[in-house]
Amino acid sequence: MSENLVTASSSPSDIARAVQVLLHGGLVGFPTETVYGLGADAESPEAVDRIYKAKGRPSNHPVIVHVTPEADLSYWVEHLPPEAQALIDAFWPGPLTLILKRASHISDVVSGGQDSIGLRCPSHPVAQALIRGFAAGKISGQGGIAAPSANRFGQVSPTQAAHVRSEFPELVAQGMPVLEGGSSEVGIESTIVDLSRLEQAVGPVLLRPGHITAAQLEEVLQQSVSAADAHAPRVSGALKSHYAPHTPLQLVTIEALLRLAQDPQLESGQRMALVSHSHAQSPQPLHPQIDWISMPGHHAAYGQALYATLRSLDQSGYVRLVWENIPDDADWSGVKDRLTRAAAAFEAAAL
Repeated sequence: MSENLVTASSSPSDIARAVQVLLHGGLVGFPTETVYGLGADAESPEAVDRIYKAKGRPSNHPVIVHVTPEADLSYWVEHLPPEAQALIDAFWPGPLTLILKRASHISDVVSGGQDSIGLRCPSHPVAQALIRGFAAGKISGQGGIAAPSANRFGQVSPTQAAHVRSEFPELVAQGMPVLEGGSSEVGIESTIVDLSRLEQAVGPVLLRPGHITAAQLEEVLQQSVSAADAHAPRVSGALKSHYAPHTPLQLVTIEALLRLAQDPQLESGQRMALVSHSHAQSPQPLHPQIDWISMPGHHAAYGQALYATLRSLDQSGYVRLVWENIPDDADWSGVKDRLTRAAAAFEAAAL
């Protein structure tokens, strides 16, 4: 991603204004390479509480603290284990969040009352410029921006500045800055790895899949990465139902999708969207009340397009959105996780 994006999409004056809002305890919408975030001063319980209230987010649901590459991580964590340093060297800046033991002077409001903290270093140049400017205004020089995705809790994440503005019109009307940064390059939230229990002989644990896969993590760590367990820290986006549109959404086999394309059994005037990644061309004949939506066949491009497509279809008057099942391949695990949670918000309808 070009460094010119800072001036091309968000001017220095835009960023400077957003920095001042953060320093005074306010909220800012800003781009990252994963999704757009709703940010506040991570060290201000009052500011972070504004995030929870704006999103309608439970206060025990942790938020991720965003830092710059040059941040002193010892300011934020009790101890930085070598496993964490190895992952930082390999994947930061980038779409990877590390769960570590929180330093005692950092409020537990960012971790939902837990003794851990989630840290991430975003690669988007606008995000980095914002965090650097914010850190420069802090007495400690160590500013961190607490930021979940900039959407109402449990709903579709934003990947464009316009999504944030439409999600929080009342905050924008009250003067909340929303920095421009183009469409998110990755498009789904970061991979989350728990390293907070190494001293308890609990190895690395994958708490949320994302663009960075378990295999990539294991290659760097030279050890296996376990699946989430009952005692793992709570993290963002781990509820069974999440990332959901308002329109009922269902995942089906490609065979079921092709059957629906010809016989959707819809009432007069109703429309349904069928979404496929394996069939670029719509099947023929196609029922007149059906729209066939083609998604990219590559996992990275699919992830980039996912939320924007979900938002667009959700606002298009369909009575139902039916998506082709996501492959079980490890590269697709992040996309599969998001769509599975989105569909879990609705009861499965018989086809």
